[in-house]
Amino acid sequence: MVKLYKNFNINKNHKGSIILIGNFDGVHLGHQKLFKLAQFYKKKYNLKIGVINFDPMPKMFFNQSLKNFRLSSINQKIDLLNNLGVDFIATKKFDKTFSKTKSINFIKNILYQKLNAKFIFVSNNFRFGNKREGDVNLLIKNEKKYKYKVIEPKPLIVNQKVVSSTLIRNLLENGFLEKANKLLGRNWSIVGIVQKGRQIGKKIGFPTCNVSIKDYVLAKPGVYAVKVLRKNNSKYIKGIANLGYRPTFNQKKILLEVHLFNFSGNLYNKYLSVEFLKFIRKEKKFKNVDQLKTQIQTDLMIAKKTK
Repeated sequence: MVKLYKNFNINKNHKGSIILIGNFDGVHLGHQKLFKLAQFYKKKYNLKIGVINFDPMPKMFFNQSLKNFRLSSINQKIDLLNNLGVDFIATKKFDKTFSKTKSINFIKNILYQKLNAKFIFVSNNFRFGNKREGDVNLLIKNEKKYKYKVIEPKPLIVNQKVVSSTLIRNLLENGFLEKANKLLGRNWSIVGIVQKGRQIGKKIGFPTCNVSIKDYVLAKPGVYAVKVLRKNNSKYIKGIANLGYRPTFNQKKILLEVHLFNFSGNLYNKYLSVEFLKFIRKEKKFKNVDQLKTQIQTDLMIAKKTK
């Protein structure tokens, strides 16, 4: 099981490891390729693999208006990295003080003195330190002095595009869910707590779970075929979800509402993992509730056939 640290004060047996630095948001196929290479080094040199991560993500820290951005929650990321052979994750709180760390001090004080890194895996566009002054060239320049080796793996290219978290966010935002899922290597999912809503779904005959989406990226508003996992339960329940503003009811706040097939029970305050399988249609404002109910029946037929 991966060991978690909230700072860089790691155990003695984790010092002198392979260190990967990045957000690794979504842990997509490009990231997975990187970790496979790290596993090769792990076996060859008999070293452990560690990840340096920041929370909040630096981009979200510097742009406070960026509320919906993540492809995966921190807990999802930890689970995914655990499955990729990572031995430890050091998640540093990214705040004003840390953001002013000089790049050379990051190398000297953290990578060398705290971690004693042997190999450092970074992307070629990696920037770090106060005002993003540090880059890969600075890391390479200091290799001999601080006794590490920089590894710059080539990015994964699919259909002439570099696989990145940014590309996947764009695909989700534009309704290309199935393409995004292929680049993630799994179904994109939101994990959240079921909250009490306005009970509109129940009143029209389609009871739903309102799932908190917090700072997840907003996929294209619309109707989706989904499958759902309850916490500590390995059996999926198929369903249909509406991610959006419910224009028929003039909802101003974006909601994720999930209707589960063949399920009855109280899920309030329970965690659900909602996996998105297929984008069915975009949101639409209906003239009346009867029109909406007719459309829902059509949507349900599509969702039930989705694998």
